[in-house]
Amino acid sequence: MQTSILPQLQDDPDVQVSEQVLRTCVHCGFCNATCPTYLLTGNELEGPRGRIYLIKSVLEGRIGPGQNGVVAHIDNCLGCLACETTCPSGVVFSRLLEEARPRLDEMYRRPLADRFLRSLLIRLLPYPGRFRWAMRLGWLGRVAAPLMPRSLRHLIELAPTSAPARAPSARTDSFPATFVPERPPMRRVALLTGCVQEVMGAHINDATIRLLNRRGVDVVIPKGQGCCGALTYHMGERRRSLPLMARNIQVWHDEIEHRALDAIVLNTSGCATVVKEYGHIFRNDPVLAPKAAAVVERVRDVTEIVDEIGLGPTVEVPALRVAYHDACSLQHGQQIRQPPRSLLTQAGFRILEVPEGHICCGSAGTYNLLRPRLANGLQQRKVANIKRVEPQVVAAGNIGCIEQIARVVDVPVVHTAELLDWATGGPRPAGIDAALPSPPPEGQRSA
Repeated sequence: MQTSILPQLQDDPDVQVSEQVLRTCVHCGFCNATCPTYLLTGNELEGPRGRIYLIKSVLEGRIGPGQNGVVAHIDNCLGCLACETTCPSGVVFSRLLEEARPRLDEMYRRPLADRFLRSLLIRLLPYPGRFRWAMRLGWLGRVAAPLMPRSLRHLIELAPTSAPARAPSARTDSFPATFVPERPPMRRVALLTGCVQEVMGAHINDATIRLLNRRGVDVVIPKGQGCCGALTYHMGERRRSLPLMARNIQVWHDEIEHRALDAIVLNTSGCATVVKEYGHIFRNDPVLAPKAAAVVERVRDVTEIVDEIGLGPTVEVPALRVAYHDACSLQHGQQIRQPPRSLLTQAGFRILEVPEGHICCGSAGTYNLLRPRLANGLQQRKVANIKRVEPQVVAAGNIGCIEQIARVVDVPVVHTAELLDWATGGPRPAGIDAALPSPPPEGQRSA
């Protein structure tokens, strides 16, 4: 499409990227067919085509961010990237969206309650120590919940009743931490343990470490790495996200340069999608650009690297019916669909395809906290589709999806790495007992 960007914005490198994206779009509307918020609302401005029109109008000075509900429509976007998978013209909507969010925040003052909630999330979630303490104080929030604004009440309701116990990968007192296989290592990788996952799902990291160690992979958790910056980046908070990203780039690049690193492994697909964008994000930084490129070249989802090196020998596990949930950040953000399915099948599980598998579950980072009404609608739609295939277990590759789905299904929801770890000799995933076939009554057992 044709554009007429405001003259004062034309030299901005981010606006130039946005203009390239806008000019790629032909406004065909194919994207609306797979957009979760458009499917829920039927509102043209709640689909990618409508959002593109709104962003274009702001950049051209025809409307302001406070008009036509611009900020609300952009906030309602999950960033699931289903539109990118669908688009026949190759529109990279994510780059348009990530440029628009901080720009709109610079031009628009949010309501007080919105600012407070966003500020709270920004100051808690990227920091595992703070987040763990917040979980421990969850009981206090529940007592005061009736007095809180609706948005904060929803946040308290989503919190677990207690912080999960720390797993070995989160108990290390000093970093770097190295987990060495019993046999001579064939590869050396860094594992990003995550921020939310380190608190809510450190057992996933431990399953990942065991799985990789078993295949002769030396796993290191480098000193100094931390939050990948995804949570704050998607909220438009670049001034907070960019330093986090820069720190990780430097830490990982030092590992690459001085201690050799074959890969950087992530088991949180939402994080991996953003880390794989580090090269683009720092493209104009003369110091960090080459380092970011070296980092991005080595980033792998855990299923990618296990698929590369092979699953290895397996032990006998029940051939459970597993509904595999495609996290949006895996299937759309990284275009990874086959490796998880292939590995789970090799491990002895029966994979069930969930109807409307391309549609988001409503987690989307902090989306279910900031946009609970839409998130709940998508959650219910996802769960209804999962129930249709009658699984014994649900598997997913992202902690946000796992937590979102587990709240409302009556079967165990586990990470793909946990099932692969179990099938190659690791412990049975917590909660999986409910999915196992019941033993026959005493009198019916064979001698």
